[in-house]
Amino acid sequence: MELDTLDTKLSQAFEGYIVRKDLVRQFARQFPVPTYVVEFMLGRYCATTDEKEIKEGLEIVQRQLAERTVRAGTEELFRVAAKEKGQVKIIDIITARLDAKTDSYLATLPSLRLNDARIGADLVNSHERMLTGGFYAEVTLGYDASIALEKGGRPFAVEGLRPIQLSKRDVVETLGRARSSFSTPEWKDMLLRSVGLEPGELTDRAKDAMLLRMVPFVERNYNLVEIGPRGTGKSHLYQQVSPYAHLVSGGKATVARMFVNNASGQRGLVCQYDVVCFDEVSGVSFDQKDGVNIMKGYMESGEFSRGKESIRADGSIVLVGNFEVDVEHQQRVGHLFSVLPPEMRDDTAFMDRIHCYLPGWDVPKLHPDLFTDHFGLVSDFLSECLSHLRSQSRVDWLRETVRYGGALSGRDTTAVNKTASGLLKLMYPDMSSAPNPEDIEWAVRLALEVRRRVKEQQKRIGAAEFRNTHFSYTIGAEGVEKFVSTPEIATNAGIGEDPLEPGQVWALSPGGADEYPGLFRVEVGEGPGSGVRILNKPTPAAFQESTRYAEQNLYARAVQFVGDKDPRNHEFNVQLRSFDAARSGAKTGVGVLLALCGALLKKSVRGGLIVVGEINLGGSIEPVHNAVALAELAIEKGAKSLLVPVNCRRQMVDLSDDMATKLDIEFYQDARDALLKALAE
Repeated sequence: MELDTLDTKLSQAFEGYIVRKDLVRQFARQFPVPTYVVEFMLGRYCATTDEKEIKEGLEIVQRQLAERTVRAGTEELFRVAAKEKGQVKIIDIITARLDAKTDSYLATLPSLRLNDARIGADLVNSHERMLTGGFYAEVTLGYDASIALEKGGRPFAVEGLRPIQLSKRDVVETLGRARSSFSTPEWKDMLLRSVGLEPGELTDRAKDAMLLRMVPFVERNYNLVEIGPRGTGKSHLYQQVSPYAHLVSGGKATVARMFVNNASGQRGLVCQYDVVCFDEVSGVSFDQKDGVNIMKGYMESGEFSRGKESIRADGSIVLVGNFEVDVEHQQRVGHLFSVLPPEMRDDTAFMDRIHCYLPGWDVPKLHPDLFTDHFGLVSDFLSECLSHLRSQSRVDWLRETVRYGGALSGRDTTAVNKTASGLLKLMYPDMSSAPNPEDIEWAVRLALEVRRRVKEQQKRIGAAEFRNTHFSYTIGAEGVEKFVSTPEIATNAGIGEDPLEPGQVWALSPGGADEYPGLFRVEVGEGPGSGVRILNKPTPAAFQESTRYAEQNLYARAVQFVGDKDPRNHEFNVQLRSFDAARSGAKTGVGVLLALCGALLKKSVRGGLIVVGEINLGGSIEPVHNAVALAELAIEKGAKSLLVPVNCRRQMVDLSDDMATKLDIEFYQDARDALLKALAE
C-alpha cells in the first residue's frame, strides 16, 4: 500500500496513535474478539508507518493474541494451563455478580465457560461496568489447588485485569492540536478511515450519515433512530469500535438492567455506558409494562426514579432497525417509524424525544471496497477522545450566529442544537478554535433535516399540532432565511413537470376529523361499455361518494365537459393511489371529474399540477377550510401549480411569502372552468 497525503499528515500529527486498518481486519478475522481489542494490541506495538517496526510489532501481536484468546474447543487447554502454571493470561469479556450465599463476588469468563471464578471486591468496585454488561480486558486467571479439594470449592480466581482502553487524560488536547493540520474535508475523511471506511467510496450523503452515527458518542443524552436496508453496518460502530458503547440485541430488555435494580440499587446500562444501542429494534420489548414510559421519561430529562430517589444518567439511546421495503414505498403505506415496536411506533410523544432520524437508506451496503487499507486513529484513542468530548458543548457557537425559524418548537430547537453541537465537536475538538462559517451551516442544515424527518412522521400519523414542518434558519444579522427539507419528501410523490397520461390527475384530499390531508393520484381507464367501476378493494366510502358525484355531474353536463361524446356509452375503471398515510380519498370529486373527462377526451392535464376541490350533486363546489395547509403540502410534494376553488382566495393571504413564491396558485369558478384551466395546451 502506498501512503497518500492524508496518511502522511496523519503520521506526523498523531505519532503513536495510528494503525493501518487492513491489519486490523487481518487479525479480526483470525481471533474471536471485537475490532477495538485488536486495535488496542496493534496500537501498542504497530503505531508507526515504518514497515520494519510494523512487521516486528505484528509478530508480537500475533503471538499474544494466539496465546491469550480462547477459540471454541480449546477451553480445557487454558484451564489446564492455569492449574499447571498457577495462573494464565487471557483476553476475554468479563462480567461479575454478587453471590449472596457466600457474600462474595463471582466473575464470568464466557470464552472459558467459567461462571464462578472468585474476584475481589476491590476489583469489582474499581470496574463497576462488569456488574452490567461487562467489558473486554486482559485477565490474569489464577488457580488454587487447595481450594479445589474443598467441598464446593472454587479454585479459579481473577487475580488481576487490565481494561482494554486508553487511560491517558490529555487525549482531546492531542486531537485538538492536530486539527489545524487538516482541512475540513480531510478531517472528515480521517474520521471515516479511523472507523475503518474508505471515504473515496462514499457519497457526501453517506459521509454525513456516518458522521451522524458518531454524534451519540460525543453528545450526552442524545437519542437517535436509524432505519434502513440490511447490511449497511448500522450496529458496527456501537459493537466493534468503542468500549464505551453497549449493544442490546433484539429481545427482552429489563428495566433493572437498563436503568436501576430496585432490589440492589445497582445502576444500569445508561449509567455505565456512553451509548446504549438497541439492535433489531422491532423485536425489543421490556419486561415491565411501564418500561417504555420509563425510557420515554429518561429520553426527555436524563432522569429516572428508584423509589423516592431520582437518578441522573447521561447515556445516549440509539435505536436501529431494518426496512423490509424501500423508503418510497414505506412512506406510501405508512410512516418511517413503523418498524419500531408496537408500543412506540405510533406514539407521537415518544417520537418527539428523538433528536435525529438518520436516513439509513443513504448508506451503501458494506462490500470489500468500502473498507480502507490506509492509516486511521487507533480505536481506543478515538473512543477516549469522543468520550471526553461529551463534557463540552458547542451550542454557544450556534447562539452567536444562527437564528431558527418560527416552525421550530422548544424540543425541535433542543434537538437541532444537540445534533449541530455534536457534529461541530467532531469537526472542532478544540473549543478555542474558530469554526469556519461554512462548517456551522453544514452542521445546522444536517441537524434541521434529521429533526424535520421526525416531525414529518408525526404529521403523517395525523397530529394537527405538528402541521408546520417548514424548518428554516438564518445565519448572521443580515442573513437570508433558508428552508431545509428532507430529500425523500420530494422523491416520494413523484410529481414531475411532465404531463401524466390522459385520465390521470394529482389530487389533494383536505382530510377530515380522523385523517390528515394527503396526496392521491386518480387514474381512470376508459373502454366500451357503461358505468363507473372503482378498482380499489375495499373501496373507501368517502372516495366512493366523491366518484359518484363526479359521475353524475359528467352525465348531467356532458356537453359542457366533453362536447359531442356520450359518457354513458363508455365504461370507466377508476383507481385511487395514495402517496401519504391518508387513505380515504375524501373530497376529491373535482379531481375525479377531471380524470374522467381527460380519459374520454384523450387529453392530459398539465404537468406539475395538483387539483383541490369537491363537487356536489348539484354541480356546486364545496368550500375548502384548510387551503393554506394544502398549499404547503403541495409545495412539499414538488407541485408547480395548484388549482383550487375561488372560495379559497381569502385564505391564501395567510400563505407565507416564501411559500407563495414557490407555487403558482390558480382559482376556478366551477368544474368546467377547472377543466379548461387544467388541460394541457
